[in-house]
Amino acid sequence: MSKGVPYIVAGPCSVESHQQLGAAVEALARERRVNMVRCGAWKPRTRPGGFEGCGEQALQWIEECRGVADAIRHEAGGKRLLFCCEVAMPEHVEKVMSHGIDAVWIGARSTASPFVVQELTEALRGTGLRVMVKNAPSPDVRLWMGAIERCQQVGLDDVWAVHRGFDVFRNDAYRNNPLWEVPIELRRQMPEVPILCDPSHIAGRREPIAALSQTAMDLGFDGLMIETHPHPDEALTDAGQQLTPEALSLLLDGIVLRSTDSVVADEELRLLREQIDHLDSRLLQLLAARFDVSRQIARVKAQGNLAVFQPKRWDAMLRHRIETGQEIGLDERFVKGIFEKIHAESVRVQEEKIGDKQHIE
Repeated sequence: MSKGVPYIVAGPCSVESHQQLGAAVEALARERRVNMVRCGAWKPRTRPGGFEGCGEQALQWIEECRGVADAIRHEAGGKRLLFCCEVAMPEHVEKVMSHGIDAVWIGARSTASPFVVQELTEALRGTGLRVMVKNAPSPDVRLWMGAIERCQQVGLDDVWAVHRGFDVFRNDAYRNNPLWEVPIELRRQMPEVPILCDPSHIAGRREPIAALSQTAMDLGFDGLMIETHPHPDEALTDAGQQLTPEALSLLLDGIVLRSTDSVVADEELRLLREQIDHLDSRLLQLLAARFDVSRQIARVKAQGNLAVFQPKRWDAMLRHRIETGQEIGLDERFVKGIFEKIHAESVRVQEEKIGDKQHIE
């Protein structure tokens, strides 16, 4: 990985046919910024009955397509294109080794189980493969770190992390919530581990992928893993979130690589400040959502001819917020001051909405 240059992994969610893979590999080999092709050989779905990959047949096709990629890169004077696929069971490791795969990734569902990770890492012991560990669906940085540490404990010295977002309640904007503070915390605690962002699985659709990729670069990620398919709308898995190779090139053209703040010499302090910035952003988004609800309350009150200020409701709510804050270690005066300001703004928002000057909530 060149310093300052993002490492790019791209390729289809799943290998569907020799023709599909060949078209993808040829296009990606011509895109010199792509370092590695991702190829899903085994694709167990959340529910049975869907396309679950071509298994070892896909690995054979990868072997056959490698020659085409090597020839294109040799002619262009570029670096050799590497190949990776997911492993979910120990027998997968044996099969990828027998077909010369360069790297593997451990998927989110596998990372969620330390038992599965332990079995996989034992199978990977001594292989020398690069191993990329995706975060588990839950936003648990310790679980993610534990999977990486299990890889390191069996002697794997080329271990990367892949951020693919988190499955959280009421996540409407993306398929998986990015919760950027989690990979930022991983970087703080494991600064030696390269981190890729998988904006395809965060987004769940094509439109936000470019913006998510830029955010990852702004946060100092080491690269991107982007699902790419020659004909995305015909894909058997994840059709809505895959890009064409042409769209991938345009995305990479648009990435702006920004230098880090040279004034902040302490890396740990810089990372913590980035975490603060993103937490503050989430706080602002939550406040905006809360005041949207306040406007809806104002409408209901106006329809019911209710007074804006409800003293009993306000007193009970404030006591509850203070008690909840104390339970999680927040100072009573701090919580009281915060919610008094929130309440005052809620009053203003409701007054504005219903057009009178009564005070309250």
